Amino acid sequence: MDRTLFPVLVFLLSVSSAASLEPYDLLYDTAVQAFSTGDYENVVLYMEAALSSYAQVRSSKVRCRLRCQDQHPFDGTFSDLRFFDVVLQRAACMNACIDEKLGSQSVHKVSEDVVQDFHRRIPYNYLQLAYQKLQQPEKAAAAAHTYFQANPEHVEMGQDLEQYKDLQGVEENHFVDREARPHQFTFTKAVKFYDRGDYEGAAALFEDALVEYYKADVECRALCQGPQGFEGHDHLRYRYSLHELVSDHFTQVLHCEHECVRDLATRPGRLSPMENYLPLHYDYLQFAYFKVNRPEEALQCVLTYCLFHEEEEFMTENVEFYREIVGHEGKPREEAAWYLRRHRQELELLLTGSRIMGVDFTEGVSRMRIPSGTNGWMDYVPISEKKNASAVVSLQLREGGPLLYDGVKLVQNSLALNGTQRVLLDHVISEEECSNLRGLAHAVTMAGDGYRGRMSPHTPNEKFEGATVLKTLQYGYEGRVPMRSARLFYDTSERVRRIKLDKHRNISQQDHRNDLSHPIHADNCLLDPDANECWKEPPAYTYRDYSALLYLNGDFDGGEFIFTEMDAKTVTASVKPKCGRLVGFSSGGENPHGVKAVTSGQRCAVALWFTLDPLYRELERLQADEVIQALDTQSVWGQGLNINPKDEL
Repeated sequence: MDRTLFPVLVFLLSVSSAASLEPYDLLYDTAVQAFSTGDYENVVLYMEAALSSYAQVRSSKVRCRLRCQDQHPFDGTFSDLRFFDVVLQRAACMNACIDEKLGSQSVHKVSEDVVQDFHRRIPYNYLQLAYQKLQQPEKAAAAAHTYFQANPEHVEMGQDLEQYKDLQGVEENHFVDREARPHQFTFTKAVKFYDRGDYEGAAALFEDALVEYYKADVECRALCQGPQGFEGHDHLRYRYSLHELVSDHFTQVLHCEHECVRDLATRPGRLSPMENYLPLHYDYLQFAYFKVNRPEEALQCVLTYCLFHEEEEFMTENVEFYREIVGHEGKPREEAAWYLRRHRQELELLLTGSRIMGVDFTEGVSRMRIPSGTNGWMDYVPISEKKNASAVVSLQLREGGPLLYDGVKLVQNSLALNGTQRVLLDHVISEEECSNLRGLAHAVTMAGDGYRGRMSPHTPNEKFEGATVLKTLQYGYEGRVPMRSARLFYDTSERVRRIKLDKHRNISQQDHRNDLSHPIHADNCLLDPDANECWKEPPAYTYRDYSALLYLNGDFDGGEFIFTEMDAKTVTASVKPKCGRLVGFSSGGENPHGVKAVTSGQRCAVALWFTLDPLYRELERLQADEVIQALDTQSVWGQGLNINPKDEL
């Protein structure tokens, strides 16, 4: 070999190496191998490098594809040759651009399994454990929080987060989502400003969120321009023509772009998008600008909202209200009009008639709706015609009907409990019936029953015991408990969908506990305090409509039932249990609730859930009904009852 060429070859190799990026799947695999051997320093080193490489690959693809689209646009003359010429020029441009930024593209072809791991934020699970081992709790907390945002049902990670909160040196600002999407992060922050009445700050943040949204939309569509998967197609076996192949490719691209609207409105770890997400920005803005006396901007935003919902009555009235103030027609925002012209069909799938603000002109006073973090609907708020008048919520209570049983006392309604569809009743059952059911609980309940056998489903400081109605009836028939008591349990829970008799018993005296006996949650949706949302999707019991707790005792410390705001922190009402007291409420995100720690003694209650959908009535309940009917008709005496307490739908 000619030695004079050697320095040149070395130089070329070094340039090539400097221009390449280490593939993130290789870095990820190295980090996982280091974790298996307990080499936590290298876990951190290679996993952080993998995350950086993954982000850089994504951003490079976006930049290259956008640049090449601008350099080689499709013009108005669409001959075959011109079309394919642009396609080929774009492809060559993108290949050259990506090779320049990342190195050879072949080394960045990653398996779908690895891609899904990064989408599910699995690397952060490794990182939080590694940082924990390296005694870096603040970084572990950030990694755990980031993972938990996309995996909210991961029980162990939730428990780890609670432990991090108690560690010295870990502060609230350490719990950051390292993968937060800017448009969603800014929108959530803007809603918080809005909710606390900082309308000037909220308006600025909503404007920033719109900029980030449109930027994210462009990036999402750019990422759709790459190679596509053709499920169910084998183009090598079936000799498709060139035009068919191109058509299939662009069909897949269009499908991918179609999903961008849904993707941008969907929080990490959620299946369902936030309803009316993009128009909601303009809805919030029109009211925020109204509150800071900027009617020109308010009119522009309400007209923009009407582009998405043309026939919404309240918004049409808002338009007339603002036009009367400013004295001219006004125009919607051009960026939204352009976006809607291009993507109306995609948006219509998500715009299901939302409905935030409206104006009702009655007796010279305008009435507008203000946003509610629960479900998107607004309570009416009378607004004085004076520009700086403050709003006062006017609650329209629809609490209904007489109490059906003598002696039952209405203690508090929704207004007194600072919420909607809430009620507190006393004397639902007598002291004697409470005593009878408590005795039944001691005889029938089993540790973990109702929570897949877990003795401590919510906190390790307490033990849970439970029993279903059908199991209790079986015990009654077998003579292990008085049938009268089993029948009392059934009668008490009449017309419920699912019932459990449960006891929460503290394991030892614990006066200084800061955990909850039952964490803050909603009964038919997945509570997401950071997003100010409650996602009605599995694994939540989405078919539940109403919930209730009937207390059998009050001789214990702690254990208060609490309602909170959507933030799962701000307590709006507290209920002290006692015999015969029932708290009832609708099961959705409008009523987040939990139970404070039982610090001594035993809390005993009957939990009830109701559904309006007969398709979700449980088999156990139907069997219990049949048992009671058989007992009432005296048709089973002398016969064996075929009861299987484990049967469930």
